[in-house]
Amino acid sequence: MKRVRVYQTGPPEMMKLEEAEDPRPGPGEVLVQVKAAGVNPVDTYVRAGTFGYSPEVPYTPGADAAGTVEAVGPGVTRLRVGERVYGARSVSGSYAEKALFEEIQVHPLPETISFAQGACIGIPYVTAYWALFRKAKVQPGETVLIHGASGGVGTAAVQLARQAKLTILGTAGSEQGRRLVKEQGADHLLDHQDPRHFDEIMKLTGGRGVDLILEMLANRNLGKDLSLLAPSGRVVVIGSRGTVEIDPRDLMVRDAAVLGMRLKNVASQEYGQVHADLVQGLSRGALRPVVGKELPLAEAARAHREVMEPPAHGNIVLIP
Repeated sequence: MKRVRVYQTGPPEMMKLEEAEDPRPGPGEVLVQVKAAGVNPVDTYVRAGTFGYSPEVPYTPGADAAGTVEAVGPGVTRLRVGERVYGARSVSGSYAEKALFEEIQVHPLPETISFAQGACIGIPYVTAYWALFRKAKVQPGETVLIHGASGGVGTAAVQLARQAKLTILGTAGSEQGRRLVKEQGADHLLDHQDPRHFDEIMKLTGGRGVDLILEMLANRNLGKDLSLLAPSGRVVVIGSRGTVEIDPRDLMVRDAAVLGMRLKNVASQEYGQVHADLVQGLSRGALRPVVGKELPLAEAARAHREVMEPPAHGNIVLIP
């Protein structure tokens, strides 16, 4: 089979396409024939060895994929060979023609969801779900501001927030991105390239502010985010690429909170209900992953460059 391999952390060009033997599933593992692999910003951090990520090399990048079950290891009873599935947190790396997953991280892919869409579920949707329902504990009727709502996590968050009956303010850096955010169900659209959008947020909320902010780029926005919060508001930090200065009094006067999250800290056993809810939403059409671009596996380096370049528009996937 073909796979992408990283022998040394560094720029995207450190990823090399090579031939390798097919992996074999061990106890409790599932071998998936990959039809599409998801590309996420965290993949680039691991490859570059930045922001606290120091992978053991060599390794194959990628956590998410969708495809069909090719083989199962001893003890696997929930899945059958040939079944359409999506997988998260691959144990062998998903940038490959075949990838291993723990059984608990493999889930049925509804017929209405393409393999490319299925590759966009793992990190983007679980991140959005965890931020909204486990960290922020949102309630119907609350107002949420989603920074970077046109990206993979952002579009997932808009769809999930719509299901939760929240009032949604979404930002994007291009007209195309804002149209996409509107299509996903946002109530209000803002251009985060325009410095006046912070004032517009306060106008839209009647001066009260928002109950929740999902922050994809905290090093740029967190200092300003705190002044946008309503009393007892929360910010969930999903992404950051550096440091930021804040005024703690913005938190104090609002009795507000900043919550950090990282999926690596979530135990595998805690994913069961998350994925059950996601599969239900996918099956009834309430959740529809957005594929912005499909690239061949050999263009993994290009995918890593583009996933970090604004403006974001859905997800990027690799096709083996």
